[in-house]
Amino acid sequence: MKVLLATRNPGKLAELRRMLADARVEVLGLADVPEYPEAPETGATFADNALAKARDAAAATGLPSVADDSGLAVDALNGMPGVLSARWSGRHGDDVANLELLLGQLGDVPDERRGAAFVCAAALVVPDGPEIVVHGEWPGRIVRAPRGTGGFGYDPIFVPDGEERTSAELSPQEKDAASHRGRAMRALLPHLHALT
Repeated sequence: MKVLLATRNPGKLAELRRMLADARVEVLGLADVPEYPEAPETGATFADNALAKARDAAAATGLPSVADDSGLAVDALNGMPGVLSARWSGRHGDDVANLELLLGQLGDVPDERRGAAFVCAAALVVPDGPEIVVHGEWPGRIVRAPRGTGGFGYDPIFVPDGEERTSAELSPQEKDAASHRGRAMRALLPHLHALT
C-alpha cells in the first residue's frame, strides 16, 4: 500500500520515512506525486493545520495521506512560537533567523524559566474513510547558544528533559525514539497497519 507524506520539508520527510519504514507501506513524498494546490497553514492549532494538509493531499491524489504540524511552545513566551514556529521571524522556513529571534527574545529569561516543549499533531486522512489525529509532546528547555549539527529548526537550542545534549546532538535514532514527532507517529502506526 502507498501512503503520501504531505510535507515539503526535507528534514521532516526524512524523519517520517525512518519512522514509518516498518509500517509495511510504500512512503511517497510530495515530489513523488503531481503538484496540486495547497492551502496555506492558517489553522489556530497544530491539529487544524495537520488535518487540512492531509485532507488536501488525500483529495488531490486519492492516496491515504499523512501530514503533521509541529512546533516549539516556550513557557516564557506563553506557548509561542507555537503554530508560527516555521515563520517566527517573518520568513517561512528560515531556521537561522527563527532561532536567532527566539534566543534574542529569551535573552533576559533566567535558566529556570526557559522550559519548552516540541509539540506535534499528526493526521491520517483516508479518501472516503476515516480521519485520525494524534498528538505527541517532547518537554525540555531552551539553552542560550546553538549546539549540534543534526536535525533542523530549533533542534540546536532544545535540550530534552533528562538530557544534557540538544536534540541536534542526538543521533537520528535517539531523536526518533523520543521526539514529539516520533511519539505522534507511533500513535498513528496502528491506524496505518489497519489499512494494510
